[in-house]
Amino acid sequence: MVEEKIVVGAGTKYPLNGMLSIPEERNGTIPAVILVHGSGPSNMDGKVGNNFIFKEFAEGLSERGIAVIRYDKRTFVYGKEMRNDTGMSVKEETIEDAILAADLLRNDPRIDQNKIFIIGHSMGGMLAPRIDAEGGNFAGIIIMAGSPRKLEEIMMTQNDLALKSLNRVIRFIAKKQVTALSSKLDNIYNLTDEEAKSTPVLGKHVKAYYLKEMGEHPSIHYLKDLDKPVLIMQGEKDVQSTVEDDFEAYKKQLDQKPNVTFKLYPNLNHLFMPAIYGNILKVQKEYKVAQKVESQVFKDIADWIHSV
Repeated sequence: MVEEKIVVGAGTKYPLNGMLSIPEERNGTIPAVILVHGSGPSNMDGKVGNNFIFKEFAEGLSERGIAVIRYDKRTFVYGKEMRNDTGMSVKEETIEDAILAADLLRNDPRIDQNKIFIIGHSMGGMLAPRIDAEGGNFAGIIIMAGSPRKLEEIMMTQNDLALKSLNRVIRFIAKKQVTALSSKLDNIYNLTDEEAKSTPVLGKHVKAYYLKEMGEHPSIHYLKDLDKPVLIMQGEKDVQSTVEDDFEAYKKQLDQKPNVTFKLYPNLNHLFMPAIYGNILKVQKEYKVAQKVESQVFKDIADWIHSV
């Protein structure tokens, strides 16, 4: 594998350092993928605890004949500057940069222009169909540990799971906080955009508008109308997006579409690594353990891309 430094969004207000990984041996043009982060600030290697999932994806897919672009997330580099932007949405946080990364690949003569794909992990998977529709124009979409639900629904499910794990006294206190958050979330679609931009929902900086704008563009609406190939992947022991609430929900709504393929991996967590605790309250502890992405995951992605 050869790694080349790139800049996503060069000449824009928010240039981002990135890396293009290219297989050393090539016969003609090759397929390529763009890696899109989940929620929260993250560097180009996809560092979560002591794990580096995007770096592993670059290596694992390059070994199998596929070029990979990864880059620092905009909020990782410019989080302080963006924090007070009450109108920030996933468009500024994620979507624009993924489209700019796709443009880089389209201008690279080594890349097969008919085989540029997107891999979205977690919230990146939720956004991947929208990124495709708003200018990504990919040959296919890979959703890893994503969800067809709205972000606020996922947040409340995770809160409810966490509550069940707490002792009675702490649960009583936490339940009041969760109930207050729930009432805020229930009201976000009743707000105008301007009201939503001035209504905090999580701390001072996360405004209702962020959730409202994303919720008004649900990924399942794009997927239902999509005819291009889609691969949906899920770890069986994922406690952040779950088989029951997310993977099965995708299947229920998309199972009849011949363009959609589903892959479920026994005993893998949200990072597609072996699960250790299987407990929502212990995910940070789990991610401190340095592990490797299951190699079968890379094989399945590469086989699917080469078959398209």
